[in-house]
Amino acid sequence: MSINQPHSKRVTYADYLTWSDEPRYEIIDGIPYVQAAPSRQHQRIVTQLTGELYPILKERPCEGYVAPFDVRLSAADDEQEYHVVQPDISVICDERKLDSRGCKGAPDLIVEVLSPSTWQRDRIEKLNQYQKYGVKEYLLIYPNEKIMEQYILGENGMFGTPYIYKEEDIFSSDLFPDFEIVMSVIFS
Repeated sequence: MSINQPHSKRVTYADYLTWSDEPRYEIIDGIPYVQAAPSRQHQRIVTQLTGELYPILKERPCEGYVAPFDVRLSAADDEQEYHVVQPDISVICDERKLDSRGCKGAPDLIVEVLSPSTWQRDRIEKLNQYQKYGVKEYLLIYPNEKIMEQYILGENGMFGTPYIYKEEDIFSSDLFPDFEIVMSVIFS
């Protein structure tokens, strides 16, 4: 089976659970995608941002997780779940969504650091799924351009026009107003 090509049969989370742990996969609309190992720059950004976010989460009933961490977006039964992603960072503030396998339902905050092999999926397909399933805040980080896009879910259930942060800007989270960071810290 060619894992990066459309299939005649959509795969589910139940199928996914029968696969080996390596390589890692995501499933978007029933189509499996191989997850390549992230670059050193990618990992440095995730580590830096996680470290900055940790003190904020420690004071709240929220938990943060880094990939690999399964997020089953629709919270459907395993046989009907066609959306399983592994965001770089997931923050969940409703402990009822957490189980032994990961998160069942949309996290409150998702961060994706773009890489050459995933940028289109993160920027289009996953953005649409995150909006559809109610992710409240979505951050897309472009490491080479040293910018970040912040998508905030509106009351209408749609992401508004993204806020763009450059290296010299100070980011402020909509979900966690006391979480501010100078963008250059993330990109250093």
